Amino acid sequence: MSETNTQWNLISRPEGEARREHFEVVQRPKPVPGPGEILVRNIYLFVPPSMRLWMNEKESYFPPQPLGQPMMGITLGIVEKSTVADLPAGTYVNGMGGWQQWYLASADQLQAVHPHPRVPLAAYRTVLEAQGLTAYCGLTEIGQPKPGDTLVVTSAAGSVGSLVCQIGRKLGLRVVGIAGGAEKCRWLLDYCGVAGAIDYRAEDVGARLDALCPQGIDVVFENVGGPVMDLILDRINTGARIALSGLIASYNAATVQSTRSLMQLVNKSARMEGFLVLNFLHRGPEVIAKLQDWILDGSLQYQMEILDGLDRVLEAMSRVFHGQNHGVQLVRISPEQ
Repeated sequence: MSETNTQWNLISRPEGEARREHFEVVQRPKPVPGPGEILVRNIYLFVPPSMRLWMNEKESYFPPQPLGQPMMGITLGIVEKSTVADLPAGTYVNGMGGWQQWYLASADQLQAVHPHPRVPLAAYRTVLEAQGLTAYCGLTEIGQPKPGDTLVVTSAAGSVGSLVCQIGRKLGLRVVGIAGGAEKCRWLLDYCGVAGAIDYRAEDVGARLDALCPQGIDVVFENVGGPVMDLILDRINTGARIALSGLIASYNAATVQSTRSLMQLVNKSARMEGFLVLNFLHRGPEVIAKLQDWILDGSLQYQMEILDGLDRVLEAMSRVFHGQNHGVQLVRISPEQ
């Protein structure tokens, strides 16, 4: 690997989809750690839909990405140089390494990763990290499901949604997933064990919801928003709980679509609550251990799609927003060893 540090700096804020002209690719000297600093080489960059929000001038759950600086990003890397005893060279770490090959961090900005030999390393940046915690805690704490409830999950074949479907099934729920494309719906049926899958691109979503949820909908795990969300809200039961994890349909939009069916929350004494994974960090060790056990015993399925090379990061983002990826989308920046 070159000893110069390739960085992708955001130089203008996108209106719509992020494109190459919004970035400047620069070569900087490989950083040298000072006292108390740790040099990390990025291996995997996670590409979630929320990354697009960070590019906006308006603050989301992170401050806006500064212009002229490496685009922030969630990464898994390996420590190359360190004076910190708890994080010696060779330690895998999760951090906000950004769109670059190397970065410097302090110990409190990193989380050590100790991978199980039977679990792929990349899973510790995805399923066994924020995505798993989002799925488990969003469903159990916000959705408050009871055995026998009907759960509807949007973006059900995605990195979070597919986990929600399987966790819901483990909790005794009747799970219906909504996804884009016959292949994704077949995967939900065959591998995630959902009771029904709806292809929003090819099917009448309202009619399919009526057929698959004849007793109404008790719990919703919402990742998308838009017109499908209205169709779901039209069919909720009294006391329904809606866990609002994201609204990907609006992330690239110049104007955010309003939801015409919000009055249903009043009519049905229902509750919709937004949340962030940051709300549940205190449960991380417990939840991740449980999810890892399920992976090891084969009862939790997941998909990861990895593109090689930092120069493919915009391609990865485009695949996420156009529903072309399967499961978690990652970019591999450098080798694992």
